[in-house]
Amino acid sequence: MSQAGVILVVEDEPVLRFILVEELQDAGYEVFAAVDAAQAIDILESNFDIQLLLTDIDLFAEGEGVELARMVRDRWPPIRIILTSGNWTLQQSELTFAERFIPKPHGPGVLLQTIRECML
Repeated sequence: MSQAGVILVVEDEPVLRFILVEELQDAGYEVFAAVDAAQAIDILESNFDIQLLLTDIDLFAEGEGVELARMVRDRWPPIRIILTSGNWTLQQSELTFAERFIPKPHGPGVLLQTIRECML
């Protein structure tokens, strides 16, 4: 396990997924990446060190990330969850199944600061 922590990034846009993984690895995190909910579940079932899930809300299907977040909350309650989207806006009060929502695009440092706060 990485000193900073272990994160699973779920993003269907290849370039954005690459950028997120690079940013998190540069910050010292061990990062797994998935393109959809099915691949994310496979990774979670075989990697018990994952501490945080960062998922886009709209993967290949609208709202797939929300369903993934709910499933992760039910099956792996200790995993922290951050949702992100360029198409949705969620209030903190709506996030009964996730710790935070970050709108896209996010400013420099916002993602890393939010991850640090969630992993305390």
